[in-house]
Amino acid sequence: MKTALSFDFTVNKETRTVNVIKEFAANLDLVWSAWTTPEILDQWWAPKPFLSKTKVMDFEVGGRRFYAMVSPEGQQHWSVQKYISINPKTNFKMYNAFADKDENLDLPGSEWDLSFSEQNGTTKVSITIKNDSLERMEKMIEMGFKEGFTATINELDTLLSTLKS
Repeated sequence: MKTALSFDFTVNKETRTVNVIKEFAANLDLVWSAWTTPEILDQWWAPKPFLSKTKVMDFEVGGRRFYAMVSPEGQQHWSVQKYISINPKTNFKMYNAFADKDENLDLPGSEWDLSFSEQNGTTKVSITIKNDSLERMEKMIEMGFKEGFTATINELDTLLSTLKS
């Protein structure tokens, strides 16, 4: 009998935060790699039919990932993730902001705090996204962040099942 894996997505306007908790049927090493390796990230970090294309990624404190979500028509929507802290296989924090193709940030952005834990072969990822402003968070939600991020997380679920086989 399979146990249902949890997925929880909550929005708190008072604290300007989005909280996501997701369990994956994969070990911690694989899930950590999926979040921290550009070749794997690009396979799932965009809701279909968009694609993720990493231009630069230095996964280290003070490093960054500069990437685009590319539409089927070829439109590029750029973002930068700046890594603030990294505790291997347990937690990393980053600042995330939209950008233009020249890496000029479109502020305000958001702080992401991702925690990883494993129990009995199931890895839980807890994500807290704190927005610099309520206006930015509301815009993000209006743009379909919940639906897009849910679809993206489902892409990761599917990819993990193929990678562990």
